[in-house]
Amino acid sequence: MMAGAAEDVRALFGAAIRAALEAWPALQIAVENGFGGVHSQEKAEWLGGAVEDYFIANADLDLEEVEDFLGELMTTEFDTVVEDGSLPQVSQQLQTMFHHFQKGDGAALQEMTSHINQKKCKVTATPLKTAKETGVDEDVDSVEEMEVTATNDGATTDVVCPQPQSSNPDPQTIKEEDIVEDGWTIVRRKK
Repeated sequence: MMAGAAEDVRALFGAAIRAALEAWPALQIAVENGFGGVHSQEKAEWLGGAVEDYFIANADLDLEEVEDFLGELMTTEFDTVVEDGSLPQVSQQLQTMFHHFQKGDGAALQEMTSHINQKKCKVTATPLKTAKETGVDEDVDSVEEMEVTATNDGATTDVVCPQPQSSNPDPQTIKEEDIVEDGWTIVRRKK
């Protein structure tokens, strides 16, 4: 491969990585909500270069190593643990891009970047009501759950994370005899 062509493919590889990371809902949410602090956007931009350098420095990575690297970066830089199943998908996508880069296949990298940009969705996160807001008195960890909705061209297309089932009993199923003194309510399982 000629020096100029190698630089072009490297630039395409970097652009493909950045497109994949920008389309990653977990990273979008972390940046949008400032999980990385006031410099979340700058960290996201830095992340693309860090991932590119990681691949260049380690030519024979397996999928688990890429997942561990991305997971570690998300944890340390954005205080975010990715548990939505997207980490293996993004890692596989990045590994495929690196394979094309190693072969010098700039056309495949351009095609992947174009495909990612066409499929890119805007992701928004809205906090779910906590136990205190719903009136249920429970021990609640400081973990905040979010309902995530992906939209494309302004229209809702897909719920990325299903809304957890409410632990509140249906008000219509509470019977008068289930309310005992001190305001406690007996909750019975449906049969």
